Amino acid sequence: MTTKAQSFAMRQMAIGSFGASPDRHCFIHVPLVRRSTVHNLALALVWVTLATSGLVAAEPAPVDLLLIGLVVLLPLIGLAAIPTGIAGYLGLWLAIAGAGFFASIFAADAGRAAIHTGVSLYLSLASAVLAGFVIRSPETHTRLILDGYLTAALVATAAAISGYFDIVAGTAELFTKFGRAAGTFKDPNVFGAFLVAPIIYCLHLIITRPLHRAALPILAAAILTLGVLVSFSRGAWINLALAVCVYGCLAILTAGTRAARRRIASLAGSVILIGATVAFMAMQIDKVADLVEARATLSQSYDVGPEGRFGGQQKALRLVAENPLGIGAQDFAQSYHHEEVHNVYLSMALNAGWLGGGLFLILNALTLVVGFAAITSNLHANRRPLLIVAYAAFAATAFEGIIIDSDHWRHLYVEMALVWGLAHAGGGGETSSGAYRDDAIGREILHP
Repeated sequence: MTTKAQSFAMRQMAIGSFGASPDRHCFIHVPLVRRSTVHNLALALVWVTLATSGLVAAEPAPVDLLLIGLVVLLPLIGLAAIPTGIAGYLGLWLAIAGAGFFASIFAADAGRAAIHTGVSLYLSLASAVLAGFVIRSPETHTRLILDGYLTAALVATAAAISGYFDIVAGTAELFTKFGRAAGTFKDPNVFGAFLVAPIIYCLHLIITRPLHRAALPILAAAILTLGVLVSFSRGAWINLALAVCVYGCLAILTAGTRAARRRIASLAGSVILIGATVAFMAMQIDKVADLVEARATLSQSYDVGPEGRFGGQQKALRLVAENPLGIGAQDFAQSYHHEEVHNVYLSMALNAGWLGGGLFLILNALTLVVGFAAITSNLHANRRPLLIVAYAAFAATAFEGIIIDSDHWRHLYVEMALVWGLAHAGGGGETSSGAYRDDAIGREILHP
C-alpha cells in the first residue's frame, strides 16, 4: 500500500462516525465524528460562552449556565479529549473540592460553605473540559476562545468607560462602583484583572500580524488599557505590568532569529508607549488623576491596623495554623473578620484545610512548570505564541492572588485551561486539510 493510500486509510479510520478515538494516550476515549451541524453549533456556543463571560453583574450569570452546558456537550460529541495529563489536572481539582466539602462541616453556615465549594467544583470541571477542547484542535480552538474573551472584554470596557465618563446619561450608576469603573462586573478589581489576558492577546496579534493589519488590535489594546486604568485596581495594574513583562521576555526568548527578536522588542515597546500615552492623556482629567494618586500608594487606610487588610491576613495565618482541616469557605468574613482574607492561598487553606490549600498551591506551581516546559520545548511554531499569551496572563493572575481572593474568577480557570490544553496537545500541528496530526501516535485525525 502506498504512503498516500495509508494516510487516506488512517484518516478514514479516524473520522469514522462511530470509530474509537485514535488517541491511545487518552484517559477517556470519545468517538470522533465528521464535522456536523451539531459540531458547528457547539463551536458557536463556545464563542458565545466566552463572549458573555463579562456579563457577571448578577449571579448566577449567563456564562455559568452556558459553561455547565459545555461541560456536558463537548465531551458528549467528541469535542473534548481528556488525556492522562488533563485527568491528573482534574484530579487535583477534585481533591481540593473534596477537602473543601469536608471543611464545610466546621463552618458556622455549612450550607453556604458547601455552595461556595460547589461553585469552585463546577469551575474546575469547566476548566478541564475547555482544556480537552483545546487539545482537539489546539490553534483553532484556542483562537476561538481568545476571540470570544476579547469580545467580552471590549463590551465590558465600553460599558465601563461610558459609565465612568458619563458618556451616556444614567450609565454611571450602572457601570461604576465606589467612583471606579466596573463595567458589567460587580467588582472593579475583578473587572480590571479580567482585561489583562485580552490585552496580551492584542499584543500577540500586533506582533505577529503585518503592520497594515495591526490597527484594530492596537485600538483594542488602547481601549482595554484605559479600562484597566479607570478600574483603579492596584492589583490589576500590577497584573497587567507583570503579564506584559512575562509575555515580552518569553516571546523574545523563543524567537527563532535575531531579526525576530528585534521586531518583537520594537513592537512591544511601541505598544507599551501607546498604553503609556493613553494613561497620560487620561491623567489630564482631574478626577482620574486624583484617584490614581490616591490608589497608587502602597497602603490605604483600610489596609493597616488590626481590622485592616493586613491585620486580617495575620488573623488568617493564625487560623490556618490552628485549624489543619480548615474552617469552611466564607466563614472567615462571617465569624472572624469584617471582610475576606484578600490572599487566595491563605483563603484556600481556610476553605479546604492544609490538604486543599496545599494542593491549590501545588496546582498553581505545577501550571507554571508545565506551561514553561512546553514553551521551551519543541512545541509547534504556531502554537507556542498562543501558549505564551495564556501563560503570561495566568502567571500574572497567580501572582495577584497574593493580594486578592481569586478562587472564583472565571477567567483564571480559562487561563489555566489554555495552559494545560496547549501543553498537552502533542507535538503535531493542524494541516490545511482540516486535520490535526498527533506526533505521539503518528497519524492524522480530523478535528471537528
